[in-house]
Amino acid sequence: MENLQQKADFLRDQYTNILAGLDAGTPARWGKMNVQQMIEHMSDYVRIASGKTLLESVTPEEKLPRVRAFLESEKPFPENTPNALMPETPPPTRHATKSDAIAELRSELDHFFAVHEQDKSKTTQSPFFGVLDFDHQVQLLHKHSTHHLRQFGLDY
Repeated sequence: MENLQQKADFLRDQYTNILAGLDAGTPARWGKMNVQQMIEHMSDYVRIASGKTLLESVTPEEKLPRVRAFLESEKPFPENTPNALMPETPPPTRHATKSDAIAELRSELDHFFAVHEQDKSKTTQSPFFGVLDFDHQVQLLHKHSTHHLRQFGLDY
């Protein structure tokens, strides 16, 4: 896992600003979510990373070493990566505006960093990658965020 501090800084200082500059009507290169649904989706996954939302693992124990090796690599998520926890049709948006969705995401990211700053040994359960510490969660959130930026034409 390379440049974890840079990845944490990206999530903390740049990610929501990049999303703020993304036009809400930008079509996705793949997938079914629109921009605001993607932002709200990312808030959901930051809540998992902070331990606010608890989900059971959907990855069989014997597959965890392989998926963990992928997580620790610099390989991006492939386009149209299936998500067993998402419905076939994306849920309707929770917020009235994209700005409101970004504000929620910013708040969730702030909470994530605060929780892990308070307890440096904290681990949380990822439904796909098993129990993760802060470094692994930063790696996952960065990989996930850049995947969705690429989905909407922003190459990071």
